[in-house]
Amino acid sequence: MIWQLQAVVFLALALIIFGVCAWALIDVLRRPAAAFGWAGKRPKPFWLAIVAAATAVSFVCIPGPIGVSFLDPIFGFVAVAAAGVYLADVRPAVSGYRSPGRGGGRGGGGRGGW
Repeated sequence: MIWQLQAVVFLALALIIFGVCAWALIDVLRRPAAAFGWAGKRPKPFWLAIVAAATAVSFVCIPGPIGVSFLDPIFGFVAVAAAGVYLADVRPAVSGYRSPGRGGGRGGGGRGGW
């Protein structure tokens, strides 16, 4: 009984970790490359490589149907830490960027002129 409960908790934790890493990966892919330089952060390819590797590692850490994973669970925590750095530090910094020529939004020139 306790083993089954532990397996369910471990599976839920692994899926949450994978979800956070996938969220970070999708966010990196959606941001323009110029936003990273504008915010004074490392370039987009750097963060894309880090977060893509974290997402791949977190996926491999999900236990299979027979209850084993290919990697030790500690690698999942390392992966979510890397994605967490992006989400906590880089994402807020690049979210204020508005590409030139885009109207509306914060700082997008939605008022006046024409």
